[in-house]
Amino acid sequence: MVDRIIAAVTSYAHAGPEQLRRLLDAVMSVGSDLSLPVILRRIIETATELVDATYGALGVLDEGRSRLAEFVTVGIDDEGVRKIGSYPEGHGILGLLIVEPRPLRLPDLTAHPDSYGFPPHHPPMTSFLGVPILLHDQVFGNLYLTDKVGGGVFTDADEELVVGLAAAAGLAIDSARLHQQLQSATLTEERERIARDLHDDVIQRVFAAGLSLQATAQMSSQPVVQERLSRVVDDLDVTIQHVRNTIFELGRSRVPTASLRADIVGVCNEAAAALGFDPVCRFSGPIDSSVPDEVAVHLVFSLRESLSNVARHARASHVDVALTVDGSVVRLTVTDDGIGIGPDAGRRSGLTNLAERAASVGGTFRHSPGADRGTVVEWAAPLR
Repeated sequence: MVDRIIAAVTSYAHAGPEQLRRLLDAVMSVGSDLSLPVILRRIIETATELVDATYGALGVLDEGRSRLAEFVTVGIDDEGVRKIGSYPEGHGILGLLIVEPRPLRLPDLTAHPDSYGFPPHHPPMTSFLGVPILLHDQVFGNLYLTDKVGGGVFTDADEELVVGLAAAAGLAIDSARLHQQLQSATLTEERERIARDLHDDVIQRVFAAGLSLQATAQMSSQPVVQERLSRVVDDLDVTIQHVRNTIFELGRSRVPTASLRADIVGVCNEAAAALGFDPVCRFSGPIDSSVPDEVAVHLVFSLRESLSNVARHARASHVDVALTVDGSVVRLTVTDDGIGIGPDAGRRSGLTNLAERAASVGGTFRHSPGADRGTVVEWAAPLR
């Protein structure tokens, strides 16, 4: 495309400083912004001024490159556009440029055999100049210019000018699209950074504070103090839930750490302070390579909630955590030797949350008494 710009400038170097200045000004104008909508509008406005056209339009092709998906016009006011109705899709002369993407000049477009006619309320148009805009040798769209001011026809000079401008337009559009992609990538990276900070710092700190309060409540012999601390811990659990929802809203199904196996070990280590002992962790199967992120994030939070329940209610001296991938199912089992789950435990221990997490990924949740004492919690999900 650069060679087309140079060729256009070179061809007009002999024509006088005014035409050269107009072309150079036009090239600088269309490349002076990085907003694609602004650039499209500026291209057609500049082209119209460059060759003294009464009307101008820039038609952007759809992904299939068979019809017009966007149409930017100059010369017809908003009321006129409203009366005309829907924009053209690329029939007639406009369609000819789509099929044969090369410059087209007509003294009277209505006399051409491919002329499609004008809809009601459309202003009459006669002389026509059309030039394709190329991006990497593929047609992005077309410039349509009609009715030379003064009633004449578009000349060879006009065509060369618009061809040079179209080349510059292609570069400007390509730069704008690249800028949009970079902005999108930067936004995605920033969202991921925020989500990672929420996961790795905020949630961990809140969870650690909750575990510390649980341990403090166990050291107190005053029921009132225990109840108040329990309510604070419940509030912290809700806060963690809200932060997790925010992470999901940021578009991250799971913020990756070293591995799911490492996540499980980390949660068990965090819970040791509140439990008063280290849970035993057991793994079986291809944990890191088989469990999808959508399942893994619920699994990690379910383990955290299960261990929190044990620390707050079970009075256990031993907890066994087993994570198994067997065939098409991942299964998390938490077994404690505590006092078991009482009839009012559903509300207090968040069993409903565990069941809802499992159901959200097509899995199951159940709890049952242990072989001798305590409770067995089993959370399972399919590996889809």
